[in-house]
Amino acid sequence: MKIWVDMLTPKQVHFLGRLSLRLRKEGHEVFNTTRLYREANQLIKLLGFEASIFGKHGGGTLEGKLLASTQRINELIPVIAMEQPDLAISFSSPESARTSFGLGIPHYSINDSPHAISVALLTLPLSRKLFAPKVIPKEKWIQVGVKEERIIQYNALDPIVWTKNFKPDPLVLDELNLDIMKPIVVFRIEESFAAYLIERSSQESVIIPIIKNLLKQYGDRIQVVILPRYEEQISMINTIFEGSVITPEKVIDGPSLLSFTSVFIGAGGTMTAEAALLGIPAISCYPREPTIVEEFLIRERVIQRTTDPNVASSKIVSTLNNFDEVRSDQIEKANKLIKNMEDPFDIIVKNLEVND
Repeated sequence: MKIWVDMLTPKQVHFLGRLSLRLRKEGHEVFNTTRLYREANQLIKLLGFEASIFGKHGGGTLEGKLLASTQRINELIPVIAMEQPDLAISFSSPESARTSFGLGIPHYSINDSPHAISVALLTLPLSRKLFAPKVIPKEKWIQVGVKEERIIQYNALDPIVWTKNFKPDPLVLDELNLDIMKPIVVFRIEESFAAYLIERSSQESVIIPIIKNLLKQYGDRIQVVILPRYEEQISMINTIFEGSVITPEKVIDGPSLLSFTSVFIGAGGTMTAEAALLGIPAISCYPREPTIVEEFLIRERVIQRTTDPNVASSKIVSTLNNFDEVRSDQIEKANKLIKNMEDPFDIIVKNLEVND
């Protein structure tokens, strides 16, 4: 079969880029697309994948998102009509779902974020099947228009695809000028331009007060790395901290950095789950109600959660003061968690049919 794969975010690049390789090994022809988006484009290059760029990220306003999506569909239509793929796969890409539906191409969605309701409503009712982690109840998907018989679940979290048996590259330490002998604390800033967080876009990042508290207590005895998502966030961080933290201006090998990290603090979802599966002490400060995946990780005791800067700082200090014991316990819990996880790709590949 000829398969169109649309990957829009760093998480999707990690997952769908590897799925594309698997599909090619299975004998399929694969056509990858993406959009103009700093992190995704740089990660595609870093990981050695290929994808054609159509359209761009819509920024932090609803009007901008709608306009960018409309323009991207207009760019995709003639190309996809010419390519004539047998089916399409995306992480609930609105442009992929709408273009596929309009051209009569079966569209398959992968999704682990029912809290992103707008995206779910725009894509899942138009999709032939939905692939999703089993920890998310089917009822959540039925509520956004998916028929139960079209929901295919796998017993795994998505980052298992690239974290299982992962071998870190120590070159990431040289790239960021990090000393392996000094504690490394990594922060992932929130997705301030996402539609489901757009009302927070004008507020201060949830992680900034935590970092300020931590630097007051530890100063230069630790190394703080902040991973931004947008150019605007890089400027904000540099203005606030004036060189006292490390802020990569280009996308780096995230899983490798996490592997050498003492504590990870995430205001998003993917890297928090990555850290948990890699056995890295992790604290979530996601600035809304916990997601279903986050609640699962909390129940399994592989992450902690707080949005209180003082509590978060205390948790970080406690971890650093008892690092060997905490890390050993974290690795044990992570190994237990992933032991019975299956390969999502096995489930997805088996259920791709043009005429099902």
